[in-house]
Amino acid sequence: MEHPSVHFHDVAPPPRRAAKRSPGGAVRRERRRAAAPKAAIEVGFSYLAAAADYLAIVLAAAASHILFGLATFGYFPRAESVVAVGFVLGALVVALNAQRGEYEIRLYAEMEGHVGRCLSVWNIAFFGVLALGFATKTTEIFSRGATAILYVAGFLALAGMRAILVRLVGTAKTKGWLPPRRLVLVGLESQLTSFVERYNLDQAGMEVVSAAVIRDGEGTVRDDLALAAATVRVLRPDDVFIAIPWSRARLIETCVDAFLRTPAEIHLGPEDILDRFAEAEIAKLGPIASLNITRRPLTTVQLVEKRLFDLAVATLALIALAPLFAVVALLIKLDSPGPIFFSQRRYGFNQEPFRIHKFRTMTTMEDNAALKSATRNDPRVTPIGAVLRRYSIDELPQLINVISGDMSLVGPRPHALAHDQLYERRIAQYARRHNVKPGITGWAQVRGFRGEIASDDKMRRRVEHDLYYIDNWSFWLDLKILTLTLFSRKAHADAY
Repeated sequence: MEHPSVHFHDVAPPPRRAAKRSPGGAVRRERRRAAAPKAAIEVGFSYLAAAADYLAIVLAAAASHILFGLATFGYFPRAESVVAVGFVLGALVVALNAQRGEYEIRLYAEMEGHVGRCLSVWNIAFFGVLALGFATKTTEIFSRGATAILYVAGFLALAGMRAILVRLVGTAKTKGWLPPRRLVLVGLESQLTSFVERYNLDQAGMEVVSAAVIRDGEGTVRDDLALAAATVRVLRPDDVFIAIPWSRARLIETCVDAFLRTPAEIHLGPEDILDRFAEAEIAKLGPIASLNITRRPLTTVQLVEKRLFDLAVATLALIALAPLFAVVALLIKLDSPGPIFFSQRRYGFNQEPFRIHKFRTMTTMEDNAALKSATRNDPRVTPIGAVLRRYSIDELPQLINVISGDMSLVGPRPHALAHDQLYERRIAQYARRHNVKPGITGWAQVRGFRGEIASDDKMRRRVEHDLYYIDNWSFWLDLKILTLTLFSRKAHADAY
């Protein structure tokens, strides 16, 4: 069969006259010519990326010190001591990144993930050097203001340099300056066809240089694999993908054995289920090797960081908003009979129920299976309640839920128990929303997915955004969501 970009061929023994010819001489010469510049580009880029990180940090150290001096004293200060600290910080960052394999060109295909990794390594390096300064009593020559500016400037310089390098790699791929990663596909014909149709290999910087069909059940598997392995030795691809269903364990093992002695990375072709889990990876738990398809949304360190941030912001917000709370409470009491606060059961982290607190905005206090969501021009909403809902002021008492630990500032919005139980049966992966604490605001809300749930499709879109937040959490994403909640019109467009 033919595919637009790949020719699949049965790897049957070649004709006798072909066996007398010099085996792949022209191919080997072409391969050698291509391999040298590719290796040079990969090695050269690694050194370029390391040098760029080092230079960015040194320049950030000097610039931060000079800017602080100009702002504080009105003249250019001597920057030798701070530049020396920049040398140490730069060397430590480069060493940490090199140890983590951060300078491989394949990691610069997109910007996603770089900011978080930059923050992680910068924190380790910065606070490590700071601790060293305290231990050696050399920090007294630096002011606290200059140190704070250096922390911010160094991180911004590091992240900015990553963005430049990602853009450089993207431009190089578009212009055809980077040689593609060369693949050989081996497997059952149906699996090979599915593999090529599923992925846009050209856009990903990959090229299939050969594809071999294993004729399963015809008694030719070992002969097919022997010729395919010989092809791999001649072509020397970067990767060999074995496209065989994972349920065929014996056949996969035979294929792996055939390519173990070839100089290429061997991959098991992806199963359909892996397309649902972007972070699937091989994990080692003691002696156990497993395919880890999901991870904890937040590590222990991230949980502590997020909790401390929630406590600090929620406490300050409650103190600052105390006068507003008093005014709102008075208006609610004057507007209609009933309590000031509305309390309702919701599911939180790990699907554990808790009571959410809001300012009362309706004449009813429903909390049962017949609960009806608020709609536009809902007659149950009080006049003051309409104003509170329009500007999301009714949500502010949830700061108490944040302090008590039931909620976070940012996370998937919790729904009433009756709605949770309904949509868990109708929306795929809906229950995964409970893998993190619910939030006062969330990614779905600032993207405009709030208000009345008129259809399953609207709920599905909302859940997709919640799952994106869970799978891509970072401190900076939380800050972005909080900022959009305060200043974006979209975040309040359907509040009623």
